[in-house]
Order: sequence, then structure tokens, then C-alpha cells
Amino acid sequence: MSFTQLKERDHSYVMQSYGRFDVAIDHGKGATVWDVEGKEYIDFTSGIGVCSLGYGDEGWASAIYEQARTLGHISNLFYSRPYVDVAETLCKRTGMSNVFFANSGAESNEGMIKLARKYSFDKYGKGRGTVITLNKSFHGRTITTLAATGQDVFHNYFFPFTEGFRHADANDMDALESVAGHDVCAVMMELVQGEGGVLPLDKEYVHKVAKLCAERDWLLLIDEVQTGVGRTGSLFAFQQYDIQPDVVSFAKGIAGGLPFGGIMANEKCAGVLIPRHPCHYLRWQSRRRCRGLRCTGHAER
Repeated sequence: MSFTQLKERDHSYVMQSYGRFDVAIDHGKGATVWDVEGKEYIDFTSGIGVCSLGYGDEGWASAIYEQARTLGHISNLFYSRPYVDVAETLCKRTGMSNVFFANSGAESNEGMIKLARKYSFDKYGKGRGTVITLNKSFHGRTITTLAATGQDVFHNYFFPFTEGFRHADANDMDALESVAGHDVCAVMMELVQGEGGVLPLDKEYVHKVAKLCAERDWLLLIDEVQTGVGRTGSLFAFQQYDIQPDVVSFAKGIAGGLPFGGIMANEKCAGVLIPRHPCHYLRWQSRRRCRGLRCTGHAER
């Protein structure tokens, strides 16, 4: 199929929500990709920070193949070894306490926000759910993570947004203090702002923010969707800033092309997100009592 034919089909059947270059990629190997007409390109973006092992990596492809043959999906009502192995590796390599897995960077960042608000609600009650983020930040394209994003260019058309966010200029403690208040529960930031222009935060500023969060019992949330998994020289960028965040999000490069992400929590936050009993889900599927689990935590509908 020619590029012209493919482009015409795209415009006929796909929502035109992205402005694409006039190139149709057919296949790749390493950092090199080829278009449908055989022209060769070097991808300096790694698929926008996703393809951490490059294209067509044999080990990556074999691992996916073997796992798909073994178990393509199992719900989170059951245990399975692969996610435990990944969680253990992440905790041992970072000093964090436990992990929650998700499907994307935006979903992971929403998980951080939810954890921070629940931590504050559990400890202080209602009225303390505001998250401070930085101007020029980018945290995702869902309604909530767009609200967290400190760039007006991403905000138009989608009002009203989720409430509970205020923005401050990066590397400016006075600006952060000016938007603080008794309703704040967390500060969320990228240590290197990606969409904002690839802007690293000053180490001194990050240390001051971490100190302020500790003093006021705000959670320090670090968005490492673009900086995590070795892309700054350490497994996570926060390890170069000599801080231990309360929660860290990750996605993109951790799976090299599969939709995968999550958050890591420190010891203080490890027990914030707790499960509902499996019988809640069984009740959703059936109105009859779940007798097999000997459950006392539910009642008939």
C-alpha cells in the first residue's frame, strides 16, 4: 500500500486528533525505522520515550510471545508471578516500599493524585485535597491530569476540569508558597519538565520543596513517566537529586512499547490504598451470596 493510499484511509476512518508528519512507518530495528516506501530514518525520540530497547528487539519480542502463550491476562483478583517480580525489582532498586500497576502515564499520575488525597483524608478529613503542580508541567491528557498540567495550551475546549489544583513557577519557592494553603495535600512535579522544554529543576529547589512537604505533611509526588527507567543516567531521576519521594509514577519506557505504568510508594504511604473484598466483585456479577469464600464481609443485596 502506498503512503498516499494509507493517508487517505487514515483521514477517512481515524479521528484527526493528532497532526502527523507525512511519513508512514512500516517497521524498525534498533533506533532505525523504515517507511512504507523503504526510506530509512533514525528515530531520536524513541517513540516519544517509549521504545527503551529500540525497535524489533529479539529479547523483548520473545518475552512477550512466551508470556502471551502462558497467560495473556488474569484479573487482579488473583496472584501471578510476573507482576510480583517487577514490583520486587523496582522496590529493591529504588528504596520504595510497594508498587501499584496501571496502563499508562496519565493513569499512573491519577493514581498518585488519588493516593495523596486519600492519605490526607484518612489523616485530616475533608477539605485538604489540593495538589500544587508547576507551570510548564505536563502530567497527561485525562480530564484530571490535564487540570494538573500547568500549560494553558492544553486546557482549551475541555472545561470544566477537575478541581483541586494550583500552579506555581518552577525553581521559585516564593511562587510555591504564594499558592499554598491549609487545603494542600501534595506537590507534584517532573524533575525534568518534558513538554515544557526539557527543563531540569534545580537541585537546591527540589530539596527545599521536599523539606517543606515534610514539615507540612504534604506528599511529594514525582512524575517520572518521561524521566524514569534509565533515561537520565540512573534508574529514576529522583535518585540523582538525593531525595526519597512519597510517591513516584512511571510508564512509557518500563515496558518498551506495551501499555504499562504504575506508581511506587514509600513506607509512609504503603498502606494508603487498600482492597475491597473479592466478594464485592462477585456480588456485582451475581445477586446471590458468595458461599465458597466463607465471607463475613458482605451482605445480600
